Parts: sequence; structure tokens; C-alpha cells
Amino acid sequence: MKKSLLTLFALMLALSLALAGCSSGGDSSSGGDDEKVDPNNVMIYGRGGDSVALDPAVVTDGESFIVTEQIYEPLVNYGKDNTDIVPGLAKKWEISEDGLTYTFELEEGVKFHDGEKFNADAVVKNFDRWAQSKDGEKFAYYGSMFGGFEGDEGHVIKDVKADGENKVVITLNKPQAPFLKNVAMSPFAIASPKSLDGDKLSKEPVGTGPFKFKSWKPNDTIVLEKNADYWVKDMPKLDGVTFKVIKDNSSRLNALTKGEIDLMDALNPSDMKKVSDNGKLQLFERPSMNVGYLGFNVEKAPFDKKEVRQAISHLIDKQAIIDNFYEGTAEPAKNPMPPSIAGYNDEIQDREYDEAKAKELLAKAGMEKGFEMDLWAMPVARPYMPNGQKVAEAIQAKLAKVNIKANIVTFEWGTYLEKVQKGEAPMFMLGWTGDNGDADNFLYTLLDKDTIDSNNYSRYANEDVHKLLVEAQTTADEAKREELYKQAQVIIHEDAPWVPLVHSKPQLAGASKIKGFVPHPTGSQSFADVSFE
Repeated sequence: MKKSLLTLFALMLALSLALAGCSSGGDSSSGGDDEKVDPNNVMIYGRGGDSVALDPAVVTDGESFIVTEQIYEPLVNYGKDNTDIVPGLAKKWEISEDGLTYTFELEEGVKFHDGEKFNADAVVKNFDRWAQSKDGEKFAYYGSMFGGFEGDEGHVIKDVKADGENKVVITLNKPQAPFLKNVAMSPFAIASPKSLDGDKLSKEPVGTGPFKFKSWKPNDTIVLEKNADYWVKDMPKLDGVTFKVIKDNSSRLNALTKGEIDLMDALNPSDMKKVSDNGKLQLFERPSMNVGYLGFNVEKAPFDKKEVRQAISHLIDKQAIIDNFYEGTAEPAKNPMPPSIAGYNDEIQDREYDEAKAKELLAKAGMEKGFEMDLWAMPVARPYMPNGQKVAEAIQAKLAKVNIKANIVTFEWGTYLEKVQKGEAPMFMLGWTGDNGDADNFLYTLLDKDTIDSNNYSRYANEDVHKLLVEAQTTADEAKREELYKQAQVIIHEDAPWVPLVHSKPQLAGASKIKGFVPHPTGSQSFADVSFE
């Protein structure tokens, strides 16, 4: 008996050490708060891929943002189910008549998870970090949303200064119509100044949000726990959130059905009936504000020829893709932005599936015998692409009809994004969920010459498009802005740097006990007011 007790003690000691080794070990850990956690009040969120990093300023993917939204907060937020601007860490703000000066009055008494005080200096240090980096590859969002970096000709922000403890004044070099909507985006959430050196935030995030980082087991789980000192009264309602990677969509639903997870994204459209017929589950539909697309690197032959890009556009049977893989939860895309965004040009005629037209265009480009190339397929399910591999195979079969041999290639998600950003992919599948509900966030961010090396993965540059998009940014008249965006879409359609594939209505499933969860059109949202029945 004594030997058994000693063995049991040793096992318990080893287990406790192992669990301790999984925690962050930094100031962001809550220490004694573990004793207060009710495991029955921790939501487990199932998803198809891991986060790339947990520093929102250096990532561009939704798998990272769904986690960072819980940890960090921006100066202003979006509405619960829309992209209207509401207070965040700034409780109110004023805009000068010329649109060049924004004065933010900050919430008082807010602290970062490491105990540091949130104040105007913290905001200034975050903006300085982004603007002074001059690193368009690392801080891709900052460069693409604010016209470059400090010292660049097109940089929108002139300076960011503290006016006392709780007031920040941001002065612009030129007006930017969607400035507040840009500031509300996930990448521009405010991090603790103590954590801004090096890449510490990527693995040990520290913000002011409703949940605090506890641990990360790569390609498995990220564990967050309740911020007991959260500045918003009576929130969060959950004791924690655990993000669990289950790569296969069907396996993820199986885990939900068994009660192993509580909420899942990227539900196979074909599985919607299984969820609706199960009294213990419920369906959620995220409002459509996205585009899934097939992109060309226009700097690589043969995709440097417009006719080749147009030919492939005529070989994509969008309706067949929707019928086979979306079960009616998507509509064909003809523009790089969805119809829900102001400025959408509905007069553009899509290129229909037409093998004869494709052959004609290939011949015009001197490629009538066809060619061989790599088609990069997404390795994870995303809201706009529930099964990248299957869609790639469908495209591959259609290309073969005109002697284009497409070799399907893929990589781990973080590597895939990194390589595509660097211009290594000749033809690739990706998508975009709008960050702020503005056309600028699609057209300028994804297809302007300024954003090559950041979010313009096609490396597309057209001077006429650039002039239209910059004018739209600096114009306060919304009707004029919409007309400028419509003109830009006409040129982009002709140049065909993408084949826009679909605008989807992403499906999620959850346990019936989940209350207060409202899927946001931007693709991620805080779980602060989510609770269990």
C-alpha cells in the first residue's frame, strides 16, 4: 500500500509539472485564478487550422484573429452584427472639419493583463511601432490600410500624440474616408507596451481584452481564461475559451455531436441538415461579406499575359463548384468585392464557362498547345472555401480540357500564406473576409500597387486603378466614392488578376446551450457576452 501511495504521489507530481510546463509562464498568466475556473463554463471552439501568431499586427489570417479578438481591443469597435463604429478603448472622439485631426478620449482605469496601465502613451507606442517599422511584409495590414509607413509618400498618418493621460490626437497627412473603420480592425488593437520588443507578442499576447492568454500547444489547442479584472462590468460571462484544432470538417462536427467541443466553424454545407435535425445543436450563419478567389501572380509567365488569365476565367465553372461544395450557401462572384459593400458594380458581365473562348484566348497569347503549371490549394477550411482541395481538383479537371496541366500543391497554413505573400505561387486559391465593411478594404488592400508585398498577392499594379482608389480614399462624398470604386472594378475585370469564385454564407454549428453568440460579418468577434444556458 505504501508503495502504491508513493507511486500515485509521483504520478500526480509529474502531471502537475507537465501542466505547469504548458502554461505561458509570463506575466500574462493568471496564477491563482485557475482555482476559480469552472470547467463546465469554458467554451471549446473547434476550428480547421491553428493560428499563425497571436500578435494581431503581424498576421492576416482569420484563424489568428478569432483568438486575438478575445485578448486585445482597439480604440473603436464595430457594432455587434454590423460595421457601424461604436466606442472601444476610446469612449468618444471628435473629428476636425477638414477631416485631418481625430481626438480620442480614452476609458480610464483600464489595465493590460500584465498589470500595466492603459493610457495615451500606450496608444502612441503601438502606433509608433507599426508606422516606424517600415516593414510591409511583417506589418502587412498597416501598410495596406494606411498607405505605407512613416516617411513614405502615400502614408496617411502624420503623427500620433498623447494629450495628457487619457487623450490621443491623431493627425493625418490627407483625409481618409474609412479611417475610423480602419482603426477598428483587429490588427490595430492595442498591446501592452512592455510586450512590444521583438516578437514576444506572437507567442505571449498581452492586451486589455475579456480573456487572458494561458497556453498554446501548436496545431492542437490555445487556452484562454477569464480576465477577472476586465473593465467592462459583468463580462466576460464564460470562465475561459479553448480553441481546438480539428482539421477535418466532418470530424469537427462529430466532436460537436459527442459534446467534445461546443462551437465549430466551417461546417460542411452538406451537413446542415444533420445539425438542424439534432435538438442538442443549433445552426449559425455568418452574414456574407467575403470573396473566395483564384489568383494569378501577374509577374510570372504565362500569367503575365492578360489573355491567359482571361482564358482561365472562362474555364472555371462557378455554378458547378457552388452546387458540389456549397449546397446553396454561396453565390457566384464576378467582382473582387461582395454585393453587400457600397460601390459594388453590378453592371459588369461575368465571364461564363466557355471552352471555345478559352482556346481562342490561349491562341491569341501563343499558348494554343497548353502548358503545365502549379495550382496552389488551400490546406484549411475557410469561410469562403470549405474544401480547398476538392475545389482545386474541380478546377484541375476543367483546365485539362484545353491541355493545361495543373499540378496541385499545398503547404501548412502559415507557410502557405508566407510563400504566397512573397510571390512564390504562380496560381493560387485564397479568399478574403472584409475587415471593415468598406470597398477600400477589398480593392485597395488586395489589388493596389501600394500593397504588393503585403496583401496584394497577385502583385497586380495598374496606375489608373491606383489613381481611382486613392481619390476614393480622400473623398468624403460617399456617392462619388462609390462611382470611383465602380470604375476601378471595370478595369480590374478587364485585367483579370483574379478569377473571383464565390461569395459564401459561412455556416457554423454549436451546442444548443450557447447563448449570445452573434456571428459577425468580419469573420471574428469577441466572446465576452457569450454564455451557456
